[in-house]
Amino acid sequence: MNEIIIELEEITPKEFFGAHNANIELLKKYFPKLKIVARGTKVKAFGDDELLEEFDRRMKMLVAHFAKYNKLDENVIERVLTSQSSDDYSTTDSSGEVLVHGVGGKLIKAQTANQRKLVESVRKNDMVFAIGPAGTGKTYTGVALAVKALKNKEVKRIILTRPAVEAGENLGFLPGDLKEKLDPYMQPLYDALRDMIPAEKLALYIENGTIQIAPLAFMRGRTLDNAFVILDEGQNTTHNQMKMFLTRMGKNAKFLLTGDPGQIDLPRRTISGLKEALLILKNVEGVGMIFLDDKDVLRHRLVKKVIEAYKSIEHVD
Repeated sequence: MNEIIIELEEITPKEFFGAHNANIELLKKYFPKLKIVARGTKVKAFGDDELLEEFDRRMKMLVAHFAKYNKLDENVIERVLTSQSSDDYSTTDSSGEVLVHGVGGKLIKAQTANQRKLVESVRKNDMVFAIGPAGTGKTYTGVALAVKALKNKEVKRIILTRPAVEAGENLGFLPGDLKEKLDPYMQPLYDALRDMIPAEKLALYIENGTIQIAPLAFMRGRTLDNAFVILDEGQNTTHNQMKMFLTRMGKNAKFLLTGDPGQIDLPRRTISGLKEALLILKNVEGVGMIFLDDKDVLRHRLVKKVIEAYKSIEHVD
């Protein structure tokens, strides 16, 4: 049995190993045929040469990532250990900066490699598609980028919209006027905004139209300029709705479209406008497309397992 010793230099071993050596335990799961021991500033591994070479390569990637971001967690380790190269998880330093100083001093920034890639893509492109399953931070990161643009006076208003398609429910049966019916449906957007803008200021922004939250149908006939516009739950748009929305783009506008093609609530045999747009626009210059996956899930760890479990029984065309 052969041995390799990796010396951790210029980084804090305790932080690299994680609480109760959690990061080392995760490494052991990915390299079950190696015996891995972490002590002091050294990580030792015993096993076959081929596996030791791969372990050494991955450890160097992890050390380099930790040295750059001073952070290592389950999501990062999983991303690094399953990536072909650093291009799959490494991003520019600026994409990891604080986007918004939120309510109560909360620092809001992109947490994962793909979220940071989303930040980069929005900087480079005026229209960006952010695609991925629930909990990957598509909408939340998007709202943070919109609030940042508003605070920096890059845009004059934020417009947040969703197609009014319910997951097996019907707005017509809810009590109240149109706003009262739609508010619960728009709740995820309100939740994100409340994290980032104090309540009184948010109420004023909504009252004076600086921030507009409305169903997609309300976009028809408008030209959306000097605005950061987010279309959420884009998988539930039809061909006509998506075309209508994309052609609303005015001067000095940023369009971000989010969606999960695996959660379509449209009637059967209705083609998702999001899926169609991804095909039609994939080679158009100025349009960015970022695909997030279950490694970007930052909700409860069970959410990731739920996504994986459903993947095994679902087939998305």
